[in-house]
Amino acid sequence: MRGWRTLSLQARQLLAASLALVAFLGLTGYALDRAFVDTAQNALRERLADLANGYLSGSELDRGRAFISPETPPDIRFMIPGSGLYASVRGDGLRWESASSLGRSLPPVAFLEPGERRFEGPLRIIDARGMENSVYAYSIGVIWESAGDFRLTFSVYEDAAQIQDQVNVFRRALWGYLGLAAGLLLMVQVLVLRWSLMPLRNVERELARVRKAQSQRLSGRHPRELESITESINNLIESERSHLERSRNTLSDLAHSLKTPLAVLRSRLEADASHEELRTEVAAQVQRMNEIVSYQLSRAARSGHALFAAPIEIEARAEEIVAGLEKVYAAKGVLCEFEIDASARFYGELGDLQELLGNLLENAFKWARKRVLLVVQVEPAAPNQRPGVNFIVDDDGPGIPAEAVERLLQRGVRGDERVQGHGIGLSIVQDIVAAYRGQLRVERAPELGGARFQVRIPPAF
Repeated sequence: MRGWRTLSLQARQLLAASLALVAFLGLTGYALDRAFVDTAQNALRERLADLANGYLSGSELDRGRAFISPETPPDIRFMIPGSGLYASVRGDGLRWESASSLGRSLPPVAFLEPGERRFEGPLRIIDARGMENSVYAYSIGVIWESAGDFRLTFSVYEDAAQIQDQVNVFRRALWGYLGLAAGLLLMVQVLVLRWSLMPLRNVERELARVRKAQSQRLSGRHPRELESITESINNLIESERSHLERSRNTLSDLAHSLKTPLAVLRSRLEADASHEELRTEVAAQVQRMNEIVSYQLSRAARSGHALFAAPIEIEARAEEIVAGLEKVYAAKGVLCEFEIDASARFYGELGDLQELLGNLLENAFKWARKRVLLVVQVEPAAPNQRPGVNFIVDDDGPGIPAEAVERLLQRGVRGDERVQGHGIGLSIVQDIVAAYRGQLRVERAPELGGARFQVRIPPAF
């Protein structure tokens, strides 16, 4: 059983096609064989009927009810002993057989009513040497008026070996040609299978090249049935590569961030600070390093995303985030409005959605005067794709000049140094958007007049 499970796709298809081909050709051969046998027997019946009619038309029955055959029978074989063609007459006290039946024991036939005709066979006969043979018989019931309405049965026999020889010749030709056709069709099937499965072998070769680091991704030259698979594999490869790259960046950032507090501690040790001053400085720098490590670990934990994650409802998560922000910025009295499509779903990790909405909304609350607007729209997708989603966050704050957008999105840059923050929120948003192959646009809000942050997460396989 295990061997069947490990058969290759080509072997499975070839085996199935071979079994179907053998069954089809076998049934076809059987049907043709039976049709030929029936046709040959019908032809024999017609031939024997013509011979019987011809023989009777030239025969006579005298008043003594003796059967007189024609001087020249319809077929010369009726006059040659053992020729394979025989004739006989059966009646009340009458029995006649053709010269060809000399040394043969013809099988008896049923006595037929006048006008009745019957084709039988094969029937067994015994020749002069005591050997068995088979014949086909065609009989006619006749009433002879000139002999006082004398009733008799006239029969014509032909050796079954002749029709059997025809059938054997036909069968040899039939099964020979069917066997040749089966061989040719199997060869064609093998070629078709190899051609059909070539895209899968190409994918296998490309995957081997990716494993050996000879290629970065699978090519896009594949049949449409494999496009979703190869695209998903490419997404997985790129996600893993991106995850590794972000992990390296996180370690680099962590090392770089820890250099400053370590340098401060070293300088305090070299300055011969007092025990109490050193204790206070160590506590402060340890606290700072703990914050740096916690931050970098959280960044590393959310550096990737689940490629086949379940859809997450957006509206409920947005309400939780806004409820918390309204408490933090209660003194400003900012009102956040929603325009969220009820069918909108985020296909990714919950942490990514919270970070994305949290940083965008917190930035809007920070700069808004009184109003923030969150719009979530569904982007339709093609068949076999997950739909995309668009996030739009508007505020009525001072806005962002177009020339300052690129600088503001850089890591560690704040829009206003007097405002509390680390300048990394929008950088985190950019990293998440990049992980989902999305787009981030910053422009002026048309209605509220402040800044508009628009994030597009495109449809994906």
